[in-house]
Amino acid sequence: MPVSENGEQIWEHELQELARRRELAKQMGGEAAVAKQHEFGKLTVRERIDALLDPGSFVEVGALEGTGVYEGEELVDFTPANKVHGTGKIHGRPVALSGSDFTIRGGSSTKPGKTTLYDTALQYKLPLIQLLDAAGANIEGVSELGHTYLPSDINVFDKPIKIMQQSPVVTAIMGSVAGGPAGFAILAHFNVMVRGTSGLFASGPPVVRRALGHEITKDELGGADVHTRESGCVDNAADTELDACEQIRTFLSYMPSHVWELPPVSESRPPPEGAADVLANIVPRYRQAPYDMKHLLRQLVDGGEFFEIQPDYGESLIVALARIEGFPVGLVANNPLKHAGALDADAAEKQGRFLDLCDYFRVPPVYLVDIPGFMIGPQAERRGTLRRGMRALWTWNAMTVPSFTLHVRKCYGMAGAATSNSARLNYRVAWPSGEFGSIPIEGGVDAAFRREIAAAEDPDQRRAEIEAELATLRRVFRTAEAGGVEEIIDPRETRDYLTRFLELSYRAMETDLGPKARIGVRP
Repeated sequence: MPVSENGEQIWEHELQELARRRELAKQMGGEAAVAKQHEFGKLTVRERIDALLDPGSFVEVGALEGTGVYEGEELVDFTPANKVHGTGKIHGRPVALSGSDFTIRGGSSTKPGKTTLYDTALQYKLPLIQLLDAAGANIEGVSELGHTYLPSDINVFDKPIKIMQQSPVVTAIMGSVAGGPAGFAILAHFNVMVRGTSGLFASGPPVVRRALGHEITKDELGGADVHTRESGCVDNAADTELDACEQIRTFLSYMPSHVWELPPVSESRPPPEGAADVLANIVPRYRQAPYDMKHLLRQLVDGGEFFEIQPDYGESLIVALARIEGFPVGLVANNPLKHAGALDADAAEKQGRFLDLCDYFRVPPVYLVDIPGFMIGPQAERRGTLRRGMRALWTWNAMTVPSFTLHVRKCYGMAGAATSNSARLNYRVAWPSGEFGSIPIEGGVDAAFRREIAAAEDPDQRRAEIEAELATLRRVFRTAEAGGVEEIIDPRETRDYLTRFLELSYRAMETDLGPKARIGVRP
């Protein structure tokens, strides 16, 4: 190796300076700031990255960006930028990643700027992960710039939106996130926040206090329960930051890296032992009795495992990612344990958004139907159930990915129409417990036969007689005789039917890769 006259390597001084600056960058906001971060029960941005990515896979971009303090030409102090960017791998597949460093200025930005990370994700077609622990722009930036600016002139959201149109985008709310970063939190195909230590708001408690005079805590304003149970702004809650990282890894394991490839197929695993017998007996013969739909789902999927999305929002509907014979699949299932499976406004919104995700990234959806109709009553009407329910139906009619519908039990009304799309090829089968119609017999008899029942000597007896007569017509075999459903199957055959459907679906989708005509998936 070439050396200088005094025996040192020619670039020894510069290499030593490079190593020193890299080490200074890794110190983030300093020992005291890091200790305070830990006191809050939070990891540092670099600890989060280590927990999220495959070991040793992180390659940082812009590690030396920051503010230096010099005496002459000698660097005496260095404050790194409060964001850490780079690429890495999850399950061996590359991703682009950005994390805000709360130990430096609370992770907030003082001036508008741009990052090459978004360009990296766009050009290399990588999933984008953003670990957020920051408020919005810092007012100090106005002083530094010497002027204000139009927000539209620094549109920091345009590139994340473009990335959403080609690759999965995931955000994790790791601390108090407000202002612009809160927008990034929502612009995602999947987002997660940590109970107790994270919050999400357009503006935080101090601004709310000043503007509205409301004394309110961080959790009351925008904690995990607010956004995963009430607003629906956040998909999942995590008990710890490590749990949040594991949920991100799990979500991405079902997704393709971009829309020009199919979801990753893995080695298959068998369902739980005795699954076939469970399926044959899980639906009660008494039509009004509930049962555990999640237990049913576990009998169909590889290893009995699925990854549920929005488990605490719109609970009358279950949506999840799973594998069947190694093929990624999107599960949609009505939940008889909540509102008897009726589709309310939140559940309808949840269904539409999840089906958008499945369609855009070509994860074939499987709908397990037991739905008595839309949720009814004054609260349902005020919540806009009909409008949001018809949006869910619209999504079915716009979908292009193959779909499979299994009629487990009830399927009634307009909500029942939002379980498949008969205008295009999709596969629909029913168990012998299935029943269908525009309206349940019990709900329609009083309206249709009102006069006859009222004129009867014993109205209750006459109502029961009419219901018994009509009940024979709702038997699933009569629907099959009329060609109203593709097949009636033994519940124990369900996984075999699903496997054949997925084999054909993935084969067909290989010839239809590329971005959809629609603009990505709604946040």
